[in-house]
Amino acid sequence: MSTVERTLILFKPDAVQRGVVGEILTRFERVGLKIVGTKMLAPDQKHYYKHYEEIGQVITRRGQATFDNVLDMMSQGPVIAMVLEGVEAVELVRKLVGSTEPKSSPPGTIRGDFSHMSYGYGDAHKKGIPNLIHASGDASDAAKEIPHWFSEDELYDYSVLNEKFTR
Repeated sequence: MSTVERTLILFKPDAVQRGVVGEILTRFERVGLKIVGTKMLAPDQKHYYKHYEEIGQVITRRGQATFDNVLDMMSQGPVIAMVLEGVEAVELVRKLVGSTEPKSSPPGTIRGDFSHMSYGYGDAHKKGIPNLIHASGDASDAAKEIPHWFSEDELYDYSVLNEKFTR
């Protein structure tokens, strides 16, 4: 059964600093996703640690140093946090974004078109992978991540034109 759902995306510091946020956001809007929450902020490492705590266990399998590099990279500048809504939004966003490792992302995905670094290079140079964007991994992750970044009064319910055709 198809459902309308919400998902979190974070435009990471490398996306903001490179000035590609608009191009990336356009891809989400073109497929019919709508923005229901957005803000720019520069969280501290404690906020990031809590955010990455769940997936941090996956990152930590590659070593604590890798996890520390991710936390350091995320602190390099502001991020833009957004909640997107649409039919099967979590899976759709993951498909558009591509693999976490940019090198493994095919052309046509956000990471495949806008980033290029491999895990091997990042590990060898002791740096986090600039992969432009975080996207909730699944609906369960989205349910935890959205309230970590947004209060209920920062999320909006409104209609957009294409909803006439999806509801």
